[in-house]
Formats: sequence, structure tokens, C-alpha cells
Amino acid sequence: MASPEHEDERRRSGRGRGDPGGSRRPLPPGDSLFTPGAGRWRREVERRSAVPLVWLHRRPRALAPVVLGALFIAGLLAPGVVGALCLALVAVFFTWLAFLTWPTLDRRQRTPRVVMILVVLVLAVARALGY
Repeated sequence: MASPEHEDERRRSGRGRGDPGGSRRPLPPGDSLFTPGAGRWRREVERRSAVPLVWLHRRPRALAPVVLGALFIAGLLAPGVVGALCLALVAVFFTWLAFLTWPTLDRRQRTPRVVMILVVLVLAVARALGY
């Protein structure tokens, strides 16, 4: 039997018994989506990110990679500012996720994320300049 907090969450999200949405992926285990002891700015970003993260989690797993892949390819193929904007959106999404996961990562995990964001930003600037 689920705890009372989880029952309240199911009622608020519409995932009760007999609800067709009840087959959605459950949220990951844990007490909080927030970093303990975080500063004011990080707390605010995490607070504002909670709803989009839960929304994203409840979508099919392939949604984010497919959309990001389409934006990346469009950014490489579209001319000028349109391509740069597509690539910038990809970089913003990656930066947002990197920021949220940063406290849990060690140096070996941080480096590829930073490199990936920088490469996408360089491609966006090149696209904006007409290359």
C-alpha cells in the first residue's frame, strides 16, 4: 500500500485507479528533486525546473533525443540565423541539464558535458556567421 503522500500525488496528477494515465512511468525514487544545502540561485533554478522535468519524465523516453536530434540536424542544414537558433536551443537544453546534474558529477563526467556544449555553441556561432 502506498503512503498517504503518494496517494495525494496520484490524486493531483490524475493517476488514480482506473485512470488511463496510470500506466505512465513512475517518478524516480527519492525524497526530493532539490540539492540539499544549495544556494539561493540553484534552489530557484531547481524549483522552476521541477515541473518541466516531471513533464519530460512522463513523456515517452525517446521524445527528448528525437526532438534534440531533429533540432541539431535542422541547425546544421538550415541557413544562417535559423540554423544558429536551432543549435542554440540544443545548447541551452544541454546547459540546463548539465547545471541541474552538476553537483552529483565528478570531473570525468563534467568534462564531456562542457565539451559537448562548447562544440554546439561553436557550431551555432559558425552557422550565424554563414559558415
